[in-house]
Amino acid sequence: MDEVFEGRVAVVGLGYIGLPTAVALATRGVEVIGVDVNEDTVEAVSRGEVPFVEPELAIGVSGAVSMGRLEATTKVPEADAFIIAVPTPFNSDHTADLTYVRAAVEQIAPRLHGGEVIILESTSPPGTTEGVSRWLAELRPDLVAPHTSEGVPDYYVAHCPERVLPGRIMIEMITNDRVVGGVTRRCAERAASIYRVFSQGTIHLTDAASAEMAKLVENAYRDVNIAFANELSLISEDLRLDVWEVIKMANHHPRVNILTPGPGVGGHCIAVDPWFIVGASPELSRLIRTAREINDHKPHHVAAQVVAKTERFRKPTVACLGLAYKANVDDLRESPALDIVEDIADALPELDIRIAEPFIDRLPTSLQGRPGLRLQPVKEAIDDADIVVVLVDHDHFRALSRSRLEGKIVYDTRGIWR
Repeated sequence: MDEVFEGRVAVVGLGYIGLPTAVALATRGVEVIGVDVNEDTVEAVSRGEVPFVEPELAIGVSGAVSMGRLEATTKVPEADAFIIAVPTPFNSDHTADLTYVRAAVEQIAPRLHGGEVIILESTSPPGTTEGVSRWLAELRPDLVAPHTSEGVPDYYVAHCPERVLPGRIMIEMITNDRVVGGVTRRCAERAASIYRVFSQGTIHLTDAASAEMAKLVENAYRDVNIAFANELSLISEDLRLDVWEVIKMANHHPRVNILTPGPGVGGHCIAVDPWFIVGASPELSRLIRTAREINDHKPHHVAAQVVAKTERFRKPTVACLGLAYKANVDDLRESPALDIVEDIADALPELDIRIAEPFIDRLPTSLQGRPGLRLQPVKEAIDDADIVVVLVDHDHFRALSRSRLEGKIVYDTRGIWR
């Protein structure tokens, strides 16, 4: 019978992956201590509140805290298992910045006594999980590390990437298959026992580096396909064709399924992870690099098109609908919409720009202090505008009456008002 974990879990990093993971474990009876460097996040979770928007997560946090199964702190406690879910941004040369992972390891190392499981959930290039084992060996030379022992180590290190969709995290965390890669096979088995607490999907065991690469490949695959759609949109625009109609017709082929284009690619996964492959093997990842460059360029193209449209007016007002990186979330990480608004404001500092984003109540730091920008309800923003730019396909925008757009120039990067 498959082993199922019993014990205390510390989740280091209470962001979009760490907090839902903590809740999934806590609501199934596991004692969980959530750790985060952000005191506001710790205080919010301690009150049973969620510091960001995610359906069903608020109920889970409130319930877990009220049951006494979930606590939050800024210090890593002693535990039987540690899950590292901290950011892994990329450096200017597209290599992974593992600063946060290293910091988490340095906090975990003094808490080890023997028998603990350390799981890296943060998306990382191949070799990072074994690197965690090596860091722990440096910090705790009194303990036997799994990468140095063919026998039984004093602790177990594994990688388990997350592949949930924002807006459906609490559902997919339970139902999706999981890939668990260990520094050794026994490491993978011990880590899998933790996910069996809540996972209804199949748990696939492999080595750590393969698990790391699999997550990067998943997102690079999606990035390449999005880049194809975005490049088609640029070509269609140049040829004065409706890209949505072209894709619709092409997709009638039984073996063709072209994705829909947009203003770029955002979020902390698809917009970031392919660069880790490029950084790991720069000479051979030509297609992946090109796809990233296409998707990274698209926001600048959109901004330039908007700036060009303003030349028809003496003192135009532009309404930009949406700042989030995708529909129906408040997540602005790597958002192409945010890049577009910044580009427009940089190009035309005096331009009157109205921003409608129903999931936030104040402008992000990068847009604050710009005199021409203001956050407005969507109907007011449209009514005041000469040019309406759709940057995010929120349901709230889809539901708007087309009659509001009469007499206005509409630049719909999402195709919701065709």
